[in-house]
Amino acid sequence: MRLLTAVDLLFLLLESRKQPMHVGGLFLFELPESTTDHDQSDFVQNLVQQMQTSTVPPSFPFNQVLKHLLVWETDEQFNVEHHFRHIALPNPGRIRELLMYVSKEHSRLLDRAMPLWECHIIEGIVPEFEGSPERFALYFKIHHSLVDGIAAMRLIQKSLSQSPTEPMTLPVWSLMTRHRNQVDAMIPAGRSAWTIAKEQLSTIKPVFTELLDNLKHYGDEDYVGTFDAPKSILNQRISASRRIATQSYEIERFREVACEFKVNTNDVILAVCSGAIRRYLLDMNALPSKPLIAFVPISLRRDDSNNGNQLSFLLANLGTHLDNPIRRLSLIHRSMNSGKRRFRRMNQAQVINYSAIAYAWEGINVLTGLFPRKQAFNLIISNVPGAKKPLYWNGAPLKALYPASIILDGQAMNITLASYLDKVEFCITACSKLLPHVQDMLKLIEEELVVLEKLSEDKRLGLLEFNPLTM
Repeated sequence: MRLLTAVDLLFLLLESRKQPMHVGGLFLFELPESTTDHDQSDFVQNLVQQMQTSTVPPSFPFNQVLKHLLVWETDEQFNVEHHFRHIALPNPGRIRELLMYVSKEHSRLLDRAMPLWECHIIEGIVPEFEGSPERFALYFKIHHSLVDGIAAMRLIQKSLSQSPTEPMTLPVWSLMTRHRNQVDAMIPAGRSAWTIAKEQLSTIKPVFTELLDNLKHYGDEDYVGTFDAPKSILNQRISASRRIATQSYEIERFREVACEFKVNTNDVILAVCSGAIRRYLLDMNALPSKPLIAFVPISLRRDDSNNGNQLSFLLANLGTHLDNPIRRLSLIHRSMNSGKRRFRRMNQAQVINYSAIAYAWEGINVLTGLFPRKQAFNLIISNVPGAKKPLYWNGAPLKALYPASIILDGQAMNITLASYLDKVEFCITACSKLLPHVQDMLKLIEEELVVLEKLSEDKRLGLLEFNPLTM
């Protein structure tokens, strides 16, 4: 038995029919090169059979079931039929059809009477290029009250193999044998009330100090408060309809721009998203005159754990009111650094309590939905670090992974990306009724990246001067 944390409980309280609170991952595999035409359908069928017939119980957190809204308990009545789906796309199974299926499934609620996750194996996906291996996909969704993005990524890495020749007989929800002891050791132990009380009391002075410091800097361009986000088309009550759009980009492209302008790679990612959102809203005649504000989650993990939610977030000024991409990048860099410096001065408990106070108005607004168009931020942009080595499933190489996330009333768009090998995998989750043609954002992201690449080349040639501290 394990009590839910305040953050875990929040994700459950926020959930409604049109507002599911699960995160998902779409994992695209190629069949092993040694697979013959005759064995192609058999390969996926064997994976399906392994999952349907396995007698190995789910491991933590896949074995947790909700009791009385406040407690997680181990599920003793696991039934694979409630959690596993095997799907074949209609011919031809293009990426378009795959994303339509995932968009539909991502809008469906999980059953709270069962452990809060589902696994979908999807076959019938046409090859990327003529002559290349056929593909299949894994779509896995799990409730955000069980894991955050970092935890979910670590669970997947432990469920797959780094070797193309290693046979895997366990389902992805029963982690590989060599990891079971590690996973069991990471299950959080209960703490005494006295220990928790002492920890909380120790946060009062540093948190109060940081809140006073906020008042000193209020009005600075690189300081973002919870009342600074403008009203926008992104901030309306959502429907239950979802649209998921995905694209892969070479991570080295972002790194080269970051190196040339002496900023972080994540600053460049935010700047590219900012430019794309600016143009997307301009095309709709819906760009606010004030800059949009992004909610940027940050991990508070200090270990290798892969369960629960250990996160807070920064508010970043996206500079969408500026038509100069260099000035936008500079403002984003300074805005993010301001928040990071503040959090570096605090430990995990202090950051959590600071966030609870500093963002209290937004928390109340999200819970009550009283002011859906007046939010502390306009959209979520989240960057989840992924695997740096190739991953395989019974020899099938993982070619791409796309992290689908949540949207809320007042938050109609979420951009979540994950790194894998030499790629950055973007996944945009949006309310399709509020934001039409959201797939156009992917083309605009590419175009904005090309603009920054051209400017970084000009700087390299001495044709452009740039100082992120003064622009």
